[in-house]
Amino acid sequence: QAQMVESGGGLVQAGGSLRLSCAASGRSFINYAFGWFRQAPGKEREFVAAISWNGGRTYYADSVKGRFTITEDNAKNTVYLQMTTLKPEDTAVYSCAATRECVTSYDCSRLSSYNYWGQGTQVTVSP
Repeated sequence: QAQMVESGGGLVQAGGSLRLSCAASGRSFINYAFGWFRQAPGKEREFVAAISWNGGRTYYADSVKGRFTITEDNAKNTVYLQMTTLKPEDTAVYSCAATRECVTSYDCSRLSSYNYWGQGTQVTVSP
């Protein structure tokens, strides 16, 4: 059974950094792209970043571009989200997901494209 487990969340002051990890297991994820999404209290889940299977393509939400970096280690089936210059508005539950439908930036940023999801990890940024 496919499983995705996030880690690395926590409490950080504004301007600080965190690195999230997402380990995928339970099935082959060859040719799968991975994405990060977040959901703040009272808000809908939103796209943060995505990376293609071979890492050749990355996509970012405008709100995190230049501050967040998504990378992957295919050998470990693990995807990372390096977050820097964090802001209070980045506070949310961050979830990783996997899809085989990441072809265009639209596909890669759409929640419905993703088949497998983790439970999420809380990131809290204090002022």
